[in-house]
Amino acid sequence: MLRIPELRVPLEQPAAPSSTPTNALLALAAHALGIDASDIAALEVFRRSVDARSSRIWMVYTVDVALADANDESIVLGRLPPHSKIAATPPLPPLPSRTAGQAPAVRPVIVGFGPCGMFAALWLARMGLCPIVLEQGKAVRERTQDAWAFWRKGTLHPLSNIQFGEGGAGTFSDGKLYSQIRDPQHLGRLVLADLVAAGAPPDILVDAHPHIGTFRLVKVVQSLRARIVELGGEVRFGHRVDDIELESLPNGSRLLRGLRVDGEGAPYFLRCDHAILATGHSARTTYAMLHDHGLRLEAKAFSVGVRIEHPQHLIDRARWGHHAGHPALGAAEYRLVHHASNGRTVYSFCMCPGGTVVAAASEPGGVVTNGMSQYSRQERNANAALVVGIDPGDFPQDRSAFVHAFGEMAGERYAQQALHGRLGDARGAHPLSGIALQRRMEADAFALGASSYEAPGQLLCDYLAGKASTGFGDVLPSYRPGVRPTNLEPILPPAVATALREALPAFGRKLRGFDLPDAVLTGVETRTSAPLRIVRGADFQSVNVPGLYPGGEGAGYAGGILSAAIDGIALAQVLGARLGWQA
Repeated sequence: MLRIPELRVPLEQPAAPSSTPTNALLALAAHALGIDASDIAALEVFRRSVDARSSRIWMVYTVDVALADANDESIVLGRLPPHSKIAATPPLPPLPSRTAGQAPAVRPVIVGFGPCGMFAALWLARMGLCPIVLEQGKAVRERTQDAWAFWRKGTLHPLSNIQFGEGGAGTFSDGKLYSQIRDPQHLGRLVLADLVAAGAPPDILVDAHPHIGTFRLVKVVQSLRARIVELGGEVRFGHRVDDIELESLPNGSRLLRGLRVDGEGAPYFLRCDHAILATGHSARTTYAMLHDHGLRLEAKAFSVGVRIEHPQHLIDRARWGHHAGHPALGAAEYRLVHHASNGRTVYSFCMCPGGTVVAAASEPGGVVTNGMSQYSRQERNANAALVVGIDPGDFPQDRSAFVHAFGEMAGERYAQQALHGRLGDARGAHPLSGIALQRRMEADAFALGASSYEAPGQLLCDYLAGKASTGFGDVLPSYRPGVRPTNLEPILPPAVATALREALPAFGRKLRGFDLPDAVLTGVETRTSAPLRIVRGADFQSVNVPGLYPGGEGAGYAGGILSAAIDGIALAQVLGARLGWQA
C-alpha cells in the first residue's frame, strides 16, 4: 500500500463530523499519484484532522491506498518527485502468539496496572507466559466509587484514588491518546487497535488528537483485564509490594529473587526472577523502598504549577472564530508555550476541553489538581495545567524538607545523604528530593484550603495584581470538594510564580481572551511527570539490579497513556525474549 498525506477536502454544512467523502478522496489520491481513480483498489483513512484557520473549514486526511496491481506501487513511487511525502505504508509488527512449550515455572510479575503494566501484561499473556499483576489499588468499578466519595465528601482512600487502581492515573483523565515520542515499530497503532477492540470509539484510529474520556475508559480497562485473564494472566487487586528480596552474588552483584507483598492485609512472599516496575509517578513509598535497597535512581526535571479554567465557548471563539460551534469541530483545544525572562519555560499541559478540574490527591494532608473530560467534552469550562519547568537544582536538599516529606528517621538519613552527596546525581541532587518538593507544595495547598481538601484558588486578575481573591466571578470553578479563594503565590516556588505572572498576559496575546480577568487558577499541579528516573540499561533492566525492569511514567520513561502503553509493550518484548519466547 501507499501512504499519501495532506489531502484536503472542504467541509460544508451540514456534513457529519465523522463523514468520509470517499469520492473526493479517491480523486485527490489518484491525482497525487498521477494515476486514474480506477487504478485504486482500496482506500483507507489513516489520519484525519481539521484545519479551521481560514474562512473555510478543511478536513485534512492521510490515506493508505492499494492499487489494483500491487506491482505498480514501486513504479508509481519511482515516478514521484524526490521531495514527495508519499511513501510505502510501513508494516505493523505482528501481534505475539503462544510458542511451543509451557509457561515458565517462575512466572513474570508486573507491579502496577496502569497503561504500562496493562499492555505489558497483555503482551506477555499473548506470548503464553502467564504474568501475575500486582496492583495495590482496587478494580476500576470500586475505584470509581472511592474517587466520587473523595470529590463529594472529601473522604480520601490512600490506595484507591485518582492515582492508584486499575487503569492508573490515565483512567481519570481526558483519555488523550497521542504522543510525540519516536515509535519506529508503530506500536502506538497496535495500542489503539487493542483499545478499540476493548470498546473504545473507532474514531481514535484516525483522529489526529484522539481521546476516549473517563466513563468510556472505565469499560475499556475492564475489557482489557478480561482479555489478559482469558489468555492466562492473573490480576491481583489490593496487593501492595512492600519490599524486594535480592540475592548477593560472590562478584558483588545482586539479583532479584522475590517480592514481599501485602495481599489485603495478609503478607506473603512471591518468588520472582523478573518483575516489570510499572508503578506510576505517584508510588512514593515504592521509590523510597527502591532507594533504600540501593537501586540507581536519579532526580530529573519535571514541572509544577496550577490549573486554569475558562468558559469553553471563549476558547472555541478564540481558536475558530465564526466556525465555533460547527459539529465537525467539537470543543476547541489549545497548546501554549512562553519562554520567560527568568529562563523558565511556561506551557499548557493536559488540556481538557469541556471538562472539569478534579481532586487528584493520593496521600492524606495534600491537595493535588488534575483535569478530566468525558468523550463528549460538553462541560461548561475548558481547563488546562499551566506549569513551569523545574530541574533538580530547584529541589530542596535541607534536613527540614526531607523530614517533612519522609518522617524523622528516613528524612534524617536522606538529608545526610544529600549533605554528603551520596546516591545523588551528577549535580548533587538527592534522588528523592523532587518528592520532597511535591509533598511540601501539596501540604501548603492543603493548609490554604482550610485543611479540608478544598483547593486554593485565585482569579487571574488578582494573581497578576499580587493580591488574594475573596470570591469568584463569571467563571465558576469545577473542582470538588470545593475551591477556597486566596493567594496562590506563597505555595509556588518563587521562580515558578514569577514566570506564570509573565506568561499569562503573553498567552492572552496569543489566544484572545486567555487573560480573562475572571479566569480561575486552582492549585496545585505537581504530578505532571515523575520527579525521578529509575535508571535502566539497553536491556531495559535496572543498571544495578538485574531482574527489575523499570518502565512507564513512574520510571521516567513515558509521559501519557499512549507512550506508557508503548513502553509496556517494549518491556514485554524484551522480557519475553529473555524467557524464551520467539516472534
